[in-house]
Amino acid sequence: MSTLILSHNDCFNHIEPVGHPEQVKRITKVLDVLKTSSFRNLTWRDAPLATREQIELCHSTDYVKSIEEIIIDGRIAQIDADTYFGEGSLAAAKRAVGANILAVDSVMSGEFNNAFAAIRPPGHHAETSKAMGFCIFGNVAIAAKYALKNYGLERVAVVDFDVHHGNGTQDLLWHEPKTLFCSMHQSPLWPGSGKVDETGAFNNVLNIPIASNTAGDGVRSSFNEIIIPKLEDFKPELLIISAGFDAHISDPLANLELVEEDYEWITHKLCDIVDKHCNGRLVSSLEGGYNLEALAASVAAHVKVLMERSK
Repeated sequence: MSTLILSHNDCFNHIEPVGHPEQVKRITKVLDVLKTSSFRNLTWRDAPLATREQIELCHSTDYVKSIEEIIIDGRIAQIDADTYFGEGSLAAAKRAVGANILAVDSVMSGEFNNAFAAIRPPGHHAETSKAMGFCIFGNVAIAAKYALKNYGLERVAVVDFDVHHGNGTQDLLWHEPKTLFCSMHQSPLWPGSGKVDETGAFNNVLNIPIASNTAGDGVRSSFNEIIIPKLEDFKPELLIISAGFDAHISDPLANLELVEEDYEWITHKLCDIVDKHCNGRLVSSLEGGYNLEALAASVAAHVKVLMERSK
């Protein structure tokens, strides 16, 4: 059984201002590496456009309407301190959600064990009624709620190893007792949330702040001692990953010191949980990562493990 890759050319049409870190070249580098001979056994499918009903599983009707009605007139609109919206942004954002929706369908049907959404814009900073941190819609949170609604699941876990706290995912899942959200992130660092006492309305949020300049050994210890036991207790039926690769030592936006082997190790540990509790069902979605070479190498390490574990 192969690993499914979901993407779409619309992801190239979400244009940021010159010099913005969330640039089109990010997805170009990711797709280029996944199309090399080492990944010839991947299965590729186009991401569909998410429906308004699907997006509103997490976002308010007024917010979705406000995004759909942004007037562009050939310019790039600024909708947050560092989030921009151009002529191709709405389609790209809907494809990003749609990729995660189809990924859930594909693993829940048993056609694939795991899937990777190679998309942009990312999603884990988008809150109920607010775009934020390069993110427009909460891709993985919507996927989690979609899985609960459409497949009758009782327990869906979301693990976020992006270097920035997934404040949006936390906000969108705060009151959902059937989910567990785990975020491991550098602290202090933007957006400033993700304290250990932020635990969700149903003790369904786990935050692990990591100090600057922590290397792989420290992150691995926290995974083994905190995240893995929490997942074991929760016994998820589906695991969704917010796969941000900006904790890499070469990333310009933060100060952790992970390397490709650490992402490989983390992916194996999460696949162990998936094999034990989820019947192999795993969805991973691209979030951050802003050094282009490090991003491509880290995605390659991550997806290679998914391929290995999907056999």
